[in-house]
Amino acid sequence: MDDKHAPDGHDHAAHAAIEETGPSPEFLLLEQAVRELLIAKGVFTADDMRRQIDVMDSRTPAQGARIVAHAWTDPAFKRRLLADAKAAATEMDVDVKNTPELIVLENTERLHHVVVCTLCSCYPKAILGIPPAWYKSVQYRARVVKDPRGVLKEFGTELPAAVEVKVVDSTADLRYLVLPRRPPGSDKLSEAELATLVTRDCMIGVTLPAAPSATARAAASAARDRRTDAT
Repeated sequence: MDDKHAPDGHDHAAHAAIEETGPSPEFLLLEQAVRELLIAKGVFTADDMRRQIDVMDSRTPAQGARIVAHAWTDPAFKRRLLADAKAAATEMDVDVKNTPELIVLENTERLHHVVVCTLCSCYPKAILGIPPAWYKSVQYRARVVKDPRGVLKEFGTELPAAVEVKVVDSTADLRYLVLPRRPPGSDKLSEAELATLVTRDCMIGVTLPAAPSATARAAASAARDRRTDAT
């Protein structure tokens, strides 16, 4: 897919701006009814469900940010990440054994990736946590394949015309993670400091990592000097 064509070859109608939307009341009632029925029939217990919710809540974009920051600082790891993303994630103690096939796509000076799931909301939850409501919305799913630059602009991301925008479609068997470009001015930051620049939206591809502030760069430089003096 590119920034000119939708994945199914059909013209998609224009939609309103991307908005944060939650599940409808009907789906909430359905979820409650099914959950209570399964608990009543002994398929699982309320404690089982609470434990699983705790596991899901522990999965946050910070997992992906650590992976990205490590790839920025370790070229060998980046090569492994691009070649076998699940194995590389496991190196970082991220549990992806139940994740479908995972592909990491590197953004470059000439190519920018954006992830969508046009059919539903397939998403690398083990690495990024729960998908945002806008990712699951019909507006985003329909519009980003037809007008990716327009959607990116709504997120505050404007790319030069020379940069190709490639939209990739997640499926039930395949997940994508974007490896954003390292921002300028971050060469003196530690890996932990770099991770703070990486957001969930960067790893979906709708935004870019923020360049570190002058204050952050100065603090990193001072910390490096202290480490040098200590040795």
